[in-house]
Amino acid sequence: MKPHVTCIMVTSIDGRLHPSRWTKSPDGERSDWTDAFEKIHDKLNGDAWIVGRVTMAEMSKAQAHAPDDFGSVERPAHFADRDAKTYAIALDPSGKLHFTKPDVGGDHVVVLLGNGVSDSHLAELAGDGVSYIVSDGAEIDLATTLEVLNSELGIRHLLLEGGAGINGSFLAAGLVDEISLLIAPAIDGNPAVKSFVDAGPDGLAGKVQLSLTSCETLAHGIVHLRYAVS
Repeated sequence: MKPHVTCIMVTSIDGRLHPSRWTKSPDGERSDWTDAFEKIHDKLNGDAWIVGRVTMAEMSKAQAHAPDDFGSVERPAHFADRDAKTYAIALDPSGKLHFTKPDVGGDHVVVLLGNGVSDSHLAELAGDGVSYIVSDGAEIDLATTLEVLNSELGIRHLLLEGGAGINGSFLAAGLVDEISLLIAPAIDGNPAVKSFVDAGPDGLAGKVQLSLTSCETLAHGIVHLRYAVS
């Protein structure tokens, strides 16, 4: 059984993700829009949230520090904390993320890895108190991994929080149950920047259907749209 997956994002009206590039508005500041995202995040009351490697690297900010000597490592999974209140999950197929502590903002870290990751990297993660799951293949089987997160850690509601690639992968695999989208009164306008979903050249036509469940105007010019995904 997989967790219920809610994709929650705050974007400009052209679907871009980085407020540092957005236009200004008399309705509010960039901090107001990110604060609104955090409030909705908390209101959704997820057991865990998941992001891609690039997004997590902005939070972990650590360098490689694999141990010189280590014994056997656990494969395919190592769970340092099965009783955390909430989990911070990172998709990192190539094993490029590093941590200096086992949590992000108090949420226990779980890293999802491809099968080519080295034993020394797994030893580093375990030494830092970080949990991990190694996939059978070089690419992570998202559906199987979600079932493991549910069965092993009791995760019932997972908040999918980008970037564009991981959002697109989850949607293309049919794993997203709803989208909670906050649109700020701002424009990015850079055609080279991806929107909040990147599903590759095949796109999502024929794979996803959206049904609007609610539309709400929030403070600071934000519109909150919620969609059921089928």
